[in-house]
Amino acid sequence: MKYISTRGGGAPATFDEVILTGLAPDGGLFVPESIPDVTGSLSLWRNLSYRDLAAQIFSVFTDLPRGDIECIISRSYASFDEPDVVRVVKVGELHVLELFHGPTLSFKDIALQFLGNMFERLLAESGSELNILAATSGDTGSAAIHAVRGKARQRIFVMHPKGRISPSQERQMTSVLDENVYNLAVTGTFDDCQRIMKELFNDLEFKRRYSLGAVNSVNWGRILAQIVYYFYGAFRVMQATGTERVRFSVPTGNFGDIFAGYMAYRMGLPIDRLILATNENDILARFFKSGVYSIGPVKESVSPSMDIQVASNFERYLFYEAGGDGKMVSSLMKDLAKNGRFSMATPPGEQHDRIIVAASGNTGATLKTIRETYVRSGYLMDPHTAVGAYVGSNYLDRELTMIALATAHPAKFSGTIAAALGSSIASHNTIDRLTGLPTRCRLLSASVGEVRSFLEEALGDSK
Repeated sequence: MKYISTRGGGAPATFDEVILTGLAPDGGLFVPESIPDVTGSLSLWRNLSYRDLAAQIFSVFTDLPRGDIECIISRSYASFDEPDVVRVVKVGELHVLELFHGPTLSFKDIALQFLGNMFERLLAESGSELNILAATSGDTGSAAIHAVRGKARQRIFVMHPKGRISPSQERQMTSVLDENVYNLAVTGTFDDCQRIMKELFNDLEFKRRYSLGAVNSVNWGRILAQIVYYFYGAFRVMQATGTERVRFSVPTGNFGDIFAGYMAYRMGLPIDRLILATNENDILARFFKSGVYSIGPVKESVSPSMDIQVASNFERYLFYEAGGDGKMVSSLMKDLAKNGRFSMATPPGEQHDRIIVAASGNTGATLKTIRETYVRSGYLMDPHTAVGAYVGSNYLDRELTMIALATAHPAKFSGTIAAALGSSIASHNTIDRLTGLPTRCRLLSASVGEVRSFLEEALGDSK
């Protein structure tokens, strides 16, 4: 399997090259040359364990030896407290797919534990080093740090927007004091962090000189690992309910999670709808109703990991919407950079895509969903999961089963849980142990130059 850029430039790349470089040289994102059709394998995969299913799906997208794939999978999920990695729970009319049983209590662990171990394998083979630059809106940073902390040949620099993530999310990052971990608090929004990251990656000489790599969902390895839980969740729910098709409700900000579901659909998984759920930062919901992608100011919310206006992974979806026309995607991205908007010319009021529908849930709806779900079912949702459940509940169908993705443990957002329920009942030992630990973090402005200078200072001896 070879990979190409969404913007059409450069020669096809190998899986190893894609994992280590992150972004394509022309600034685009890597996608597979073709999407494999696995329809004929579905009946054989239905009863597999999560790890065995992951091995099957990874084998479709890479030519790594099967034994190596199985070893990486085993190491990646050894620290999860759920025996089969994820869990399906019936909550009212929804089936909740819990993805937060990893070391940092976030769905990001599923992909980043895999990616950290892939990095380790590839770097050991080549004898090279990798300096990871990441931007986080909350969960990616801590999951990435815990995936590479203490690992040889890897350093990680994580930018987070100062004061715009939950205290628990911040402590999960800044309390990691390993020498290969650098936390950077940026005085701006997540979009500022993401902009800085992309500009530095697009400086190809700087990227090459300092061996920069990516763990954000721009890295194809993240998407690949996330595809697995769509198959696993659908198989488990279809077996339990006797249905032949399912719907997924997905809270999303950067479009990576729902794009993995889109890939699963294109591969042949019987998905009837993907419900895209956003919070007040509803740029994606507006696009799927109008065809217009228009950046606005970032609004702070109780679901901070979704406080995003520029969804970097959306470019992969646009590539398929454009029929694989890299020049068209490149033109749209130039329009976005120049004017803060672009249009796919969908008539107003029409859904832009048959498989994806979208809507938003604001803070009031989020808090109400947390409260009502707990009162009715005794089930506690984090605010991001609640956004997905709220939006998904508007697309229930008697003939189909709705699977709502639960993306984080509620203990990571205890303040929001307290606001919804009147008392703080969300706790977890992983979070409780952070209290009082020493922290380390560098405060920087939202300036490409200032972040560049910090990297040059930190990596001066690794050119």
